[in-house]
This record gives sequence, structure tokens and C-alpha cells, in this order.
Amino acid sequence: MNKETEIKLRASRETLEALRDHPLLKKRNKSGWERRELFNQYFDTPARDLAQARVALRLRRDGEQFIQTLKTRGQSVAGLSERNEWDWYLDKAKLDPKKLTDDCWPASLAELDKKQLKPIFTTDFARDRAEIAWGRGKAKVVIEAALDLGKVIAGKQEEEICELELELRQGEPEALLELAAELAADLPLMPCDISKAERGYRLHDANSYHLSLPAPELTAELPLDDAFAALAWHLLGSSQRLAEQYRFNGHWKLLVDWVQQLIDLRALIGSLGQAAPRASSHDLREALDALLKDWRLRLQAGEQDEAVRHAAPKQFTEELQGTRWGLFSLNASRWLLARAWTVERNDRGNRQGKAPLGNWLPRMLGEEAEALKLERYKRQPEDLAEQLPRIERLLVWLRLARQVLDVAEIDRGYGELAKFAELAALPLDGEVLAARSEQAQTLISLRSWKALTR
Repeated sequence: MNKETEIKLRASRETLEALRDHPLLKKRNKSGWERRELFNQYFDTPARDLAQARVALRLRRDGEQFIQTLKTRGQSVAGLSERNEWDWYLDKAKLDPKKLTDDCWPASLAELDKKQLKPIFTTDFARDRAEIAWGRGKAKVVIEAALDLGKVIAGKQEEEICELELELRQGEPEALLELAAELAADLPLMPCDISKAERGYRLHDANSYHLSLPAPELTAELPLDDAFAALAWHLLGSSQRLAEQYRFNGHWKLLVDWVQQLIDLRALIGSLGQAAPRASSHDLREALDALLKDWRLRLQAGEQDEAVRHAAPKQFTEELQGTRWGLFSLNASRWLLARAWTVERNDRGNRQGKAPLGNWLPRMLGEEAEALKLERYKRQPEDLAEQLPRIERLLVWLRLARQVLDVAEIDRGYGELAKFAELAALPLDGEVLAARSEQAQTLISLRSWKALTR
């Protein structure tokens, strides 16, 4: 068994061509580009049992070699993935189910009749591969760069494969993100953790691509730094999967959800106080604010105008044809992997970062809730929009971590605050002003709100 650590970056044909002669890769290319034609057949049962077990089984022809491979889904965060992989070299182009023994075959499929395994789709592509030496101080790093161009074909449907894969051969995973970010500063590259197998399944069934990632399991004892990292990875990874699916099908709700993940990530970063000094997140916040400035306005316009919704997929394609989204995604991943918010913070910040979530969270929520001054906005609802960043800081923690709070009716409190946020974002008219005032009173009267602000 091998452990595969890689990052996939969606590209255009023009970008793939530019990568071949990119100065950064050219300077560090130790092997030269080697071209191979790879023909891959994927197998599953008619009920898609392997897909449900999160494994992929393929038979590859690479020149005169036939290779049977089983891959697990493994861990995948923000485009950087780790998965287990088993390879078997075969004498002929025929699947050998006897190789799929208990040491690699998922326990959940133990009762599966392997005779049901049938070809379901193909991924055929040309791969230009090179070995890249990427120094990190004295540590030696070797990365395999692969430029893949071809097609996924499932029945009568097909999708283009056009991507850069960076696979770690030696060294630390940070090196993959460093190299990817330097390339993405010049070229439009979109981190994307959808595998070629997932694309094939998606052609069969558009709903088979899982948009939601498992929510982090938080406990009251977890240090704040660990809780923040888990939630930020979750939001960033979710935003990338939503971006990929919106690019694929253009459904408006996916764009709405993509922007919401970015709003939540921005609020989360801004909520930590001295545990995350502003200087440590300055560049990240600037990039995130620039994205949100454009896309929040488009969402607000689209809620009232169908023409805006129809124009959004083209505008999103134009976004991906630039470097902004890909570079932000990669730099955010690097920031999280390095835990950059912990660097050079003061003693008080270090104490906060180590504090148990169950102690820090009620205090932070109470301070933010008190500062919201609901009584004022009950009387002056026209000014509520100025408090939207504070409301969003409250909401992101209540949405993702309220299970660690010992507060009565906290679910209702979250729901009513979410309604308040929606009202804060609406254009002003008499009806909205009245609703804001009424909703402020509703929150003030809640048991959960009183518990937070006592």
C-alpha cells in the first residue's frame, strides 16, 4: 500500500500549455517532460456499492503495462488530499477480483459478490509528467508535476479533463501548497479535490458529488486554536466543492451557498481577538474582502432580478479565468496549515489560543451580544446594517459550535439571529424597518439571548 499526497488544480488548455514553459518549473525540472497515454476503466456494481463505500477501482493501460488500482477517499481538505492506494501489475487487461483481499477491501463491502463488478466509465488522457525539485531550506523535496488532458466518458456523456496534479514524492505537504501558490500567482489554477472517478460518477448522477463535508466534531475541552483550525478548514473545503459544482451546473443556490461559506470564514477569522492578531491575517482578509465585495453585491441583485441570476455563471467563469479565487484558496490553505495566526502573538493571545472552547466561546458570544445593543436597534432599525459583521461573527460560531454551549433554547436563538441578519442585509423600506424592530424585541425576550448576555 502507498499513501498518495497530492493537490489537483483545474486549468484551461492555455494554462496547461503555459505550465510546460513556466520559468519556475523549467528551472527546477530535473527529468524533463515525459508524455504517456493513459487509458483507465473504472468498475462498480449496478447499485454503485463502491462509490457509497468511498473507494474507486480502476484498470489502467500505461503503454504495455496493465495496472489494477484501488483507492480510498482518504482525507481531503481544501484541495490537498491524502488517500491510500494499492496497485497490482497484471498480465492482461482483465480485472482480477482475487487481488481485492481483506487487507485493502473495505469491511463494509465484505459481503459483496465481486462478480457484480462491471465497467461503468472511462478516463482516458495524455499525461506530461516531470520531476520537480523544490527546496525548503535544507529539506529535500521532490514533487511530481503532471499535466493531464483528456476526457471522462460515461455512456453518452463526457467531460473534459484539464488539470495540473502535484504529487508529493519526498518532503512535507506544505511544499505542494507553496509550489501551487507560486504558479497560481501567474496563472488561473483552481484547487479542486474532485477526482477523475468522482467526475465519472457525477456524469451518471449529478447528485453523487457530495457538496457537504463532515462537520468537525468539537468538544468543550478542545483548545480554541484547534477548534478554529477545524472550522476554518471545513469552511474553505466546502467553499471549494461548491465552486466546483457551480462551475459544473450553474445552479443559483450553489452560488449563494459558496458566498455564505466565505462570509462565515471571514467572520470566523475576525472573531478571535488577540488569539489571531490582525497583522497575521491581513493579507488573507484583504483577499477575502475583495471577493465578498463583488459577489455579495451580485447575490443581492440576483435575489430581485432573474437576469442577474442568468448572467452569474458567465461571470463566475470569468472569475475562474483570473487568478484571484485560486490564489486566495491556496494561500488560505497555506495559512491554516502553518497555523500562521499563532506566530508572534503576545502572551495573552497564547493563553486565549490554548483556552478550552467551552470557556472561551460563551465569553466571546456574550461580549459580542452585549456590544450589539439590541435596544438601540429596536428604536433605530435604520442603522442595523452597520452591525452585520458582528452578527455574522455570532452566527458562524452558533451555527458550527453551539453544541458545546450549555444554554437553554440555543437552537431557537440561532434561528432568530439568522432572521435578524437577513433583515439587516435587506434594502430599507417601511416594512423592513418594522420587521427589524420586531425581530430585535424577539431576540431580547429569548431565554438563550438572556443567558448569553447576563
